[in-house]
Amino acid sequence: MDRLDALKTIAAQASRGELAFPANVEASIRLQQALQDPDCHADLATRLIQADPLLAARTVAIANSVAYNRSGTEISSVRSAVQRLGVRTLQSLVAAVIVRQIGSRQADPALQAKVNLLWQHTAHVAALAMVIARRVTHVDPDTALFAGIVHEVGAFYLLSRAAEFPGILDGEPEEWIGHGEIDIGHAVLDRLMVPEPVMAAIAAMWGGMRALPPENLGDTLLLADDLAPVPSPMHTRPGATTPQAARTIDFAIGEGTFDQVLRESAHEVEALYAVLML
Repeated sequence: MDRLDALKTIAAQASRGELAFPANVEASIRLQQALQDPDCHADLATRLIQADPLLAARTVAIANSVAYNRSGTEISSVRSAVQRLGVRTLQSLVAAVIVRQIGSRQADPALQAKVNLLWQHTAHVAALAMVIARRVTHVDPDTALFAGIVHEVGAFYLLSRAAEFPGILDGEPEEWIGHGEIDIGHAVLDRLMVPEPVMAAIAAMWGGMRALPPENLGDTLLLADDLAPVPSPMHTRPGATTPQAARTIDFAIGEGTFDQVLRESAHEVEALYAVLML
């Protein structure tokens, strides 16, 4: 089976809802579904997180990180961590766990190296998106963080299946965009119950051009993607700016400039990135 046929096969399976996830991903998806329930309060979230020892330990560690522990007060319980982070932040953290779990079953060192690079890119985009949302576009920062975390989930899924289809990652990146990213990405996002506004913003990344100054969630993601110091190892989106050229992006924001915002927020971006790399 050649590369294009392999991409079409995976895309067709994904479109039919035939997604091959590890068992731990399915468990995390059920947790994500519970957290997205409007009736999910802090006590229920605490019990759900405590049921997964690894996630419980990670939640406490993240609550004590520089990004979320502004007071410097250390906590040791899941309940306190949930209260500090909030349910919406927990949704993003569980989404990060799911995305990493999807790519974690690779035994091939070359494929695992791509997975690791893709997660570094993802973490940078998510951290930048949250800061740009808060300081520039004024869209919801929690939504921007979540969108940044899941924006490459289709590529993670493709990497998780790559060993079954030798040579599928050969050739031009445009083939992945044209024959797999939209169908595969949309199907995986749908399975993860990603809200439609977030899906629309991510779809804009697959072929969209950002506006300057950025105005909406899609622009926020596109700008964060351009600014990420680690590019995606899977493809370069049409119209993307190289990381070197992206450093020159600047425009007026009220009394200041975007460059000033980036410099003032550098520590916050680094802290959020560190959280996602835990």
